[in-house]
This record gives sequence, C-alpha cells and structure tokens, in this order.
Amino acid sequence: MIQIHPGLSIAADNILFCFALPSEAADVFEGYNRIFTGIGKVAAAYELTKALQAYRPALVINLGSAGSNFFRQGDIVCCTGFIQRDMDVRGLGFELYETPFSGIPTVLRYGHSMDGLPDAICGTGDSFEMAHATTLYNVVDMEAYALALVAQKENVPFLCLKYISDGADGNAAGDWAVQVHNAALAFRAILRLGTTD
Repeated sequence: MIQIHPGLSIAADNILFCFALPSEAADVFEGYNRIFTGIGKVAAAYELTKALQAYRPALVINLGSAGSNFFRQGDIVCCTGFIQRDMDVRGLGFELYETPFSGIPTVLRYGHSMDGLPDAICGTGDSFEMAHATTLYNVVDMEAYALALVAQKENVPFLCLKYISDGADGNAAGDWAVQVHNAALAFRAILRLGTTD
C-alpha cells in the first residue's frame, strides 16, 4: 500500500504512474502500471485519456522533473494547483492564463496533497522555461496541467509529484540533463516502493 495521507492508502497495482519520459522512471517503476506520454500538453492529454479508457485506476500519479526558482534543486513538491502558462488571450479581454469560454479557473485546483511535502502551483507550457519570473506559479513543467485536467474531467483521483531538477533559469538545460536521473530514486524513497506494495 502507498500512503498518500492518513485518509488515503492505495495498493500499487491500482495506481497508474504517469511520466513524460522513461528517463524520469529509470528502472525503478518496471513492473508497475505506467505510461510515458512524451513531452508537451497535447501528447500528455492524449496518452492519459487513452490509458484511462483501457484501465480505470484508483489513482493517477504524475511523477516528473520540473524547474523552480522558489524550491531548491533536489526538492520534491506536491502540485495541487495548475496554470496553463502559455495561454494568453488578454487581447480579447481575458486574464493572463485564463482559457476563454472554458469555465475553468485560471488556477486549476485538482489533486491530493501528500503528507510531508510542500504544496506547489505548477505552470505548464509547451516551452522549456529558462527565465522564470512570475510569482503566480512556483514550479514549471510541460505536462502536468493537461494531466490534471484530464483526470478531473474523467473523475479520477490525481497526485502530482515533481522533482526539482533545475532553477528554470539560464542553467536549466544543463542542470535538467544531470538531475533528471535522480528523480526516480527520489520518488521510490518518497513512495516507499518495494516496502509498501
């Protein structure tokens, strides 16, 4: 059993682990239900939707790397709020990051918190951010918003954990390439895989 918080423990075989890339899972997650979506919001939404049609898990856990100039490199955070950071329709009178006519708030709030981890707001976009300056979100990635939205629409519980691989700054690309390999080991420790399932 994997304990998310005192009121929620789920057997590992009822969980769908969702990664963008195999390098974020390494060999730690072999033998578990897992999907690799590829990079970006469109691919993430498509692959998770397809997986949910084939398999109805009790929980989707998105695990991956992210940048942040707020949290420290090597931290693991729990994203419970999501912003589509490349949505900008201010020219038509909408708020920055608001998806027009969707009824979805600018910050999509969906997903469980996990005991012992700080909550974060993830800004998702189809770009690798190397000059993060906004304070509306404190973590950046390229898939989580789409995954959270699909899980919400399909009424599937969701947990999003991100390993901070870089500072979302000018060094982001080099830092990510080195740190992404550490993510799977960190997730194994947090989820206590091998000791709880």
